Amino acid sequence: MTDFIDIAALDDIPRQGARVVKTPLGCIAIFRTADDQVFALEDRCPHKGGPLSEGIVHGSQVTCPLHGWVFDMATGLAQGADEGAVRSFAARTEGGRVLLDAAFMARRSAA
Repeated sequence: MTDFIDIAALDDIPRQGARVVKTPLGCIAIFRTADDQVFALEDRCPHKGGPLSEGIVHGSQVTCPLHGWVFDMATGLAQGADEGAVRSFAARTEGGRVLLDAAFMARRSAA
């Protein structure tokens, strides 16, 4: 069973926008779609390191603000001819709150 951590009110994230959660292992972008779905992705495009949290949310995808790579927010996979992916994390809403998979927050760096 997955444990989740309450990280924000859903209303704290604009529709078709994002907020960033800083963790010991890096930043996670929490996205909210127009229909109030939430997704969590690593906040760094593998192409040029662009902040995905500043990208354009459309449907269940986000476009990197630097070079236009499009990522499926459910899987983290880049769409189209470009190859690449970012880590995705389990996120959900409950009672107007956004919850993030606690397993990532508890991981320690191997270095």
